[in-house]
Order: sequence, then structure tokens, then C-alpha cells
Amino acid sequence: MRPVKYDALRELISISRCNLRNYRFDLPQSEIKSHGNTTSKKSVPETTRFQACLKTPFAVLGIRTDGDYLTHIEFLPRKHPPLEPLTPAAALAWNQLDAYVNDPNFRFTLLLSVEGTLHQMAVWRAMQQIPRGETRTYGELARSIKSAPRAAGQACGRNPVPIIIPCHRIVSSSGLGGFMGAQDGAPIKIKQWLLAHEQG
Repeated sequence: MRPVKYDALRELISISRCNLRNYRFDLPQSEIKSHGNTTSKKSVPETTRFQACLKTPFAVLGIRTDGDYLTHIEFLPRKHPPLEPLTPAAALAWNQLDAYVNDPNFRFTLLLSVEGTLHQMAVWRAMQQIPRGETRTYGELARSIKSAPRAAGQACGRNPVPIIIPCHRIVSSSGLGGFMGAQDGAPIKIKQWLLAHEQG
């Protein structure tokens, strides 16, 4: 499915773009932010890719922002150097992610600006509804939006803001399932840490 921007989504289904206050897709009066035209991005030095890098017990979290909005979180190797926040939005994301690491019941209140297909956004919205300490299988997630498990799993892997949109709460019917496109190694250890953190 062709990716759509949220302004295009507004035209397609007559709802406001999902650039969100309080990180929920279903809030009735979400703030709207225009992405403008999408252009090809030139490679940038590693030191300028992120507006902050937060060291945690399971990874370094690379934080990317656009104005007041959080746009991406990336799991970086633990040896990656931390980076103090360079913008107010990055500082807010840094502080709230750090609070979550210390308290799994912490509730995020971040502004998000994310793009995806209609199907991806439906999957991300459904993941938002899973309470902390609980999981859903790919099949259960797919049935909740009348999709297929494989397609739902692919949308999980496209999630631009993990932890905030909790794709780690989606598991296989026979075990832990994959994470970040991997079936073993560091990504699975991150998933295990996040689930244990929330269920402990």
C-alpha cells in the first residue's frame, strides 16, 4: 500500500491527522502539524542524526524530533555514546523515556508526528490500546482490525516510535515472536527486557 501523509489521510477519510497530543491515536482534538513535501534525504553524520541519545539498561535510545514533535526512536548499541538533548522536544522525550525506564507505569504525554499507510496506522492505534503488563498475539492484533497476522506483523516492524507505541507487547502464539525484524540476538533481548519491566 502506498504510504500516505497525514494531510492526505485527512482528505481520504475526513479525520484530522494523527499528530498526537498525549500519544494516543484516538484523542478527539489532536494537534495537527504539516510535514510539507517529502524529499529524498541526504546522509548525515552520525553525530547529527539524533537530537538526543539516552543510555538505558537495554540499549541507547536515539531520539529524533521535528519542532515540538517526536518523530522517531531507534534502538542503538549500548556502546553508542549518549547525547544530551539538543532541543526542548528532545529533552521532553529524554525525560519521559527515562521516567518509564524507572517506572513502567509512567504515562507518556508526548506529541508525536508519524507517517504510515492507513493499515499501519490502524495497527499502531490498536497497539496503543494494549494495557501495560499485557500482550496480544499477532493473530489477535490482526483480528481486532480485520487484517492478517503477517500484515499486522509487518506494520509492527514499521513502528517509528517503539516503547511509545508498544510494539513489544505483540507476541507469537507459540512464544515471544520477533522484534525489530529479528528473531534472535540483541532485538529479542530488548523485547524481553521491556516485557519483564512491565510485568514485574
